[in-house]
Amino acid sequence: MEPKKSEVKLKRSMSAGQLEMISLGGAIGVGLFMGSNSTIKWTGPSVVLAYALVGVLLYIIMRALGEMLYINPGTGSFASFATEYVHPMAGYMAEWSNVIEYIIVGMSEVVAATEYLNYWWPNLPDWSAGLVVIFFLTAANLLSAKTYGTLEFYFSMIKVVTIILMIILGLLIIVFGIGHHGIPIGFSNLWSHGGFFPGGFKGFMFSLAIVVGSYQGIELLGISAGEAKEPQKAIVKSIKSVILRILIFYVGAIFVIVTIYPWDKLGSIGSPFVETFAKIGITSAAGIINFVVLTAAMSGANSGIYSSSRMLFKLAHEGDAPKALGKLSKHMVPNRAILAISFGILLGFILNTVLAALNKSTSNLFVIIFSSSVLPGMVPWFVILLAELHFRKNNPEIMKDHPFKLPLYPLSNYIALLSMFIIVVFMFINPDTRVSVSVGAVLLIVLMIVYIMRHGLSKDRKVK
Repeated sequence: MEPKKSEVKLKRSMSAGQLEMISLGGAIGVGLFMGSNSTIKWTGPSVVLAYALVGVLLYIIMRALGEMLYINPGTGSFASFATEYVHPMAGYMAEWSNVIEYIIVGMSEVVAATEYLNYWWPNLPDWSAGLVVIFFLTAANLLSAKTYGTLEFYFSMIKVVTIILMIILGLLIIVFGIGHHGIPIGFSNLWSHGGFFPGGFKGFMFSLAIVVGSYQGIELLGISAGEAKEPQKAIVKSIKSVILRILIFYVGAIFVIVTIYPWDKLGSIGSPFVETFAKIGITSAAGIINFVVLTAAMSGANSGIYSSSRMLFKLAHEGDAPKALGKLSKHMVPNRAILAISFGILLGFILNTVLAALNKSTSNLFVIIFSSSVLPGMVPWFVILLAELHFRKNNPEIMKDHPFKLPLYPLSNYIALLSMFIIVVFMFINPDTRVSVSVGAVLLIVLMIVYIMRHGLSKDRKVK
């Protein structure tokens, strides 16, 4: 499979370390720092198992992506693989789903960032704080991919260090009673408040439907690979390490939280991160965690601008977005696509601010819209797995000596596809996610209709 013309123009300026941190940063979001109460309430302490199972699912998806990226590490790769090995409509859906997902995520992260800035500057108007955040991140993305990578590296590093400290301090409280009058808390909170599965099977499945949203963004590796130095080496190193680290960070942090605090009391204690740091005697815990969640929000918006601008750049080269968005700046970045995405985030931020000012109840509309990004966010995962099945069949010679194959193929692939399908079904069953997943489904149906009207259903469509 030859790289497409639109995939070889972007400058390879990011290191393996930056690529690794981008993958971590994309998948570790604000939700974890705010206590993950939305997942814990459904299933109690067994939420640890939910994060672990979805982590294994993501391992399969990322290994499938890595298998294909190793042969062709281009920008927007998972969409290219979908076009080549599934159907041009699958690639189109993956690209536009990514753009929609990250514009919505970018809006919500900017809104979150303004709230965190109010912690230090309570008199700062939300609209001005939002403008500053959007301008800063847009400027960083316009400079170069290396500037974006450097910024995301440090954003992610702050999140990672905080989680590691949280896990270490939490274990000291659990095992040695430090910060708890020398009395070890122990592990009884895992089963003494209604058992390990207080929400039963249905509650556990509901939590899985929400947990997947926490991990979305890990496929950023497939987009940033096109701008990495020594891409094959970077891809192997990043995928091998990033999955293990995400499992440690998510599962480790959630394990510490539900072990220290009774799961049914978490909703009333505020952020478990703040409380854990405060227990050890760090009196400025609230300020520290506020800084960390601010960087987490900035990181989410930063990744959103980067990711979706590359997809918009690719769509422009394929004739499915205005041609002007396919231009590169002198810094070899898709500057017009970056500005278009930033403008979309700005419009969403303004809309949210206006709605919140007019009527606070209408701000629930934005929550529904944000949640609607979860289903489009799963589209890249589905197309990666489907593409890998066809990739294997179409490239038997390449696979003979391939050094980075998906383990247990094809069984692992089929298990991952079935698992995601079941999770989506439970998203429709759960009354708390039914509306948002329905909005996401409508968005995908609209994309399909637009594609069919423009291109029909022929598999022979050529990139323009």
